[in-house]
Amino acid sequence: MAEERVNRKLAAILAADVVGYSRLMGTDEAGTLAALKRHREATFDPAVAAHKGRIVKLIGDGVIAEFGSVIDAVSCAVSVQRSSATTPDQSASQSIVLRIGINVGDIIIEGDDIYGEGVNIAARLEPLAEPGGICVSSIVNESVGNRIDIRLQDGGEISVKNIDRPIRVWKWHPSATIPTAARSNTASPGPNSGTASIAVLPFTNMSGDPEQEYFSDGISEDIITDLSKITGLMVIARNSSFTYKGRSVDVRTVGADLGVRSVLEGSIRRAGNRVRITAQLTDPRLAHTYGRSATTAI
Repeated sequence: MAEERVNRKLAAILAADVVGYSRLMGTDEAGTLAALKRHREATFDPAVAAHKGRIVKLIGDGVIAEFGSVIDAVSCAVSVQRSSATTPDQSASQSIVLRIGINVGDIIIEGDDIYGEGVNIAARLEPLAEPGGICVSSIVNESVGNRIDIRLQDGGEISVKNIDRPIRVWKWHPSATIPTAARSNTASPGPNSGTASIAVLPFTNMSGDPEQEYFSDGISEDIITDLSKITGLMVIARNSSFTYKGRSVDVRTVGADLGVRSVLEGSIRRAGNRVRITAQLTDPRLAHTYGRSATTAI
């Protein structure tokens, strides 16, 4: 009996996710869902269609799309992020900001769905992008060359979860002005171990009230967003750091898994109108910890 043939092809994969989604949902669930729907209908879906792409699936606040051309995939991402930067949602509490990751690789097609390492890497690149920005693999950068009107910045080699080799990443943000020379593929910065980098683990809810999970998650996401604004600091985004939520993990393991030099973890205890927040910053290589706690009225 002949073996069933696996249907494969080479494609450009785009993975996108909403920044601070848990915090937005905790603040205004109905408003956030309405804003997400508007963003998809007015910005994201038309951009994918205009660049000959196909939306494969929606995963909560995330989306996977495939393109036959890497130029189309990157151009689509740039169009989406530029549009969001110039025409933000009128309500700041419902503002939809995306991170986008793009990879080119061999994928397996099964019905309308796609699988394979090409898809997995795109999903791992997405959290590495700045809020409102794009992160692509080295093969995407090489394929694009100078054929689009942006300049990607070399982000060095990054170790990502469940991928057995370091991945060289390139980044872009609408607010960035990067010299053309930064595109040179001959540049060879040091490994990620020499780059300022941090992972913010989801703060533990110590209140004994499950409804406070939105609050504690929102605090963690706000810290991630604010740290992402610091130039020269690589911040692991929510999708990667929140995989450790509810788990007892060694910070050295987290540091090795995410390839970061610092790990921030903590807890939040809410009682009445007062909140106590405890945080500690650890160097996973040396296990040196610096703690801080504060109590405030809300």
